[in-house]
Amino acid sequence: MKIALGSDHGGFHLKEAIKIYLEEEGIDYEDYGTDSTESVDYPLYGLRVAEAVAEKECDFGIICCGTGIGISIAANKVPGIRCAVVSDVYSAQMSREHNDANILALGGRVIGPGLAVKIVETWLATEFAGGRHQRRINGICEIEKKYCK
Repeated sequence: MKIALGSDHGGFHLKEAIKIYLEEEGIDYEDYGTDSTESVDYPLYGLRVAEAVAEKECDFGIICCGTGIGISIAANKVPGIRCAVVSDVYSAQMSREHNDANILALGGRVIGPGLAVKIVETWLATEFAGGRHQRRINGICEIEKKYCK
C-alpha cells in the first residue's frame, strides 16, 4: 500500500504527525507538499494528491488543511476521487466501508495529532463493504460522467 500525502500550511503539522505514524507502521508514502507553515494555496496540494490517486500512482491519499474542507473540495473535482472530510473515528470507518473513500481529509485546526492518527489507523484498516453500497458508488460515477467532461 502506498499513500499520497499533501497539505497546505494549516495542515502541515498534522501531515507531519501522520508521516511519523506511517513510518512507524512501515507504510509507504509520497509527500506532495507543502514543506513548511509558510502560507500556500490548498487547491494545488489537493490536486497533486488527487491526481496521484486517480492515476494509480498511490492507493489512497490523506490531505490536510486548516479545516479539511477546502482541500477536500479541490480533490473532489478530480474524476474518480471520493474524498471525505473526517473529524472522528466512526466517520472514518463509514467513509471507507460505505462510501469507498479513496482520500481522507483532515483539519489541522480542528483535530489534534493523536486523534488524527487514530482516524488514519481506522481508515486504512477498513475495507469497502460493497453490496448495496456499490450501487451508490456507481451512482456517483454516473454523476461524474455527466458533469466531468
